[in-house]
Amino acid sequence: MSLDLTKIAQQVEKMVAHFNGSGRQRQQRLKKALDILTNEATNLDKLRKKIASSKTSWLVAEPVDEPDRHYASPPAPEDFTIIATDGSNIDVDRHQLIKCYLINIGSVILNYGTNSGAVLDSSPHLYSDDEDLVITSPEANRRGQPIEGALLGIKRGVEECRHLARIAVELPANGQVLALLDGSLILWGLVSKDYPEFVTQALLDNGFLRYLDQMRKLNNSQKKLATASYISFPRSTDVVNALRVAICPYQAPNCDRYCDKISWGKRECDNISGVTDRELFSALLDEKERSALFISQSSIVKKRYGAHRVYFFYLKVDDEIARIEIPEWVALNESRLELTHVLILDQCRRGHGYPVALAEAHEQAVITGADRGNLQQLMETLMAEECLPTTTSAKSRSKRTRWI
Repeated sequence: MSLDLTKIAQQVEKMVAHFNGSGRQRQQRLKKALDILTNEATNLDKLRKKIASSKTSWLVAEPVDEPDRHYASPPAPEDFTIIATDGSNIDVDRHQLIKCYLINIGSVILNYGTNSGAVLDSSPHLYSDDEDLVITSPEANRRGQPIEGALLGIKRGVEECRHLARIAVELPANGQVLALLDGSLILWGLVSKDYPEFVTQALLDNGFLRYLDQMRKLNNSQKKLATASYISFPRSTDVVNALRVAICPYQAPNCDRYCDKISWGKRECDNISGVTDRELFSALLDEKERSALFISQSSIVKKRYGAHRVYFFYLKVDDEIARIEIPEWVALNESRLELTHVLILDQCRRGHGYPVALAEAHEQAVITGADRGNLQQLMETLMAEECLPTTTSAKSRSKRTRWI
């Protein structure tokens, strides 16, 4: 049965009216945030020190240069290559007799200029061995963490980076290359205390960061390679939170110590709360401009990323603001930073506002409902040929059968 929209139409109307009514207040907060951004840019060292001494309950960006700076796009090179990967997966079905999951990685190589051309591919892989289904602790107790659900999503992200590094290694030894991933470079899911240390080591230290390092080492006198991730319509507030720290009346802000008993709306920083970085830079940047650089203060980045510490900037593409995340070795190299800026803009122009390489990689990675059904049918057919039971749970059979 489909959703009966008539039963919630009034709730939707009320929600839209409330959002519209709060628009004036949001504009006032945005104007206040822009004023603070301009004022704080005059004393960058003071702002950095205050951020470093603060203890907040929200993520605060560290500015690299004056936070109100904005940079025009440099000219694009004549010859360059874009590589990108994206992925999708089929999770472990606990109602099936055989446990397995599938990851499909879509990849794209786009050559522009003298030797233009495109290579589009997909790489599906079925994981069913015991060592594939569980991340096992190297310690004597041999604890295991099943790879399914949210952890499978993290594993897929690591595989996307692995395939991207493999493509980068196989490219010719010269040229200018931008390697693109979709989403954040920060494996946020591993911040959770639900996962033991050996899981983070396996997926991040020995996985994602190792593949980033492979790409970093490809840079030489003949090849210039930059790696970046693209986040469309970001909801981040890291930079706005830095402005909240800036206007805090305390020299060393401490939310728990000074503001724990103050109700929301009564604190000085509440004057700009609710404003997103996207709104801030949409008002500040002109089309094709990027913002100043900022450093993520994520705990997992500070603790584990090392040479791949995550920097980010905002980029105005048509009427949208995108968040671009880059590792430190790209951020601190002016030519790689400029290459990232101009080639992402070029990709968005070719892709009607979104990087065409990522869009095509996504298309290669998509797993449809029919694909899932065909895989299930193939598994059941082959199991029957081997005289294996194809038993599923009663709940699973019920979902696949219409009773009324």
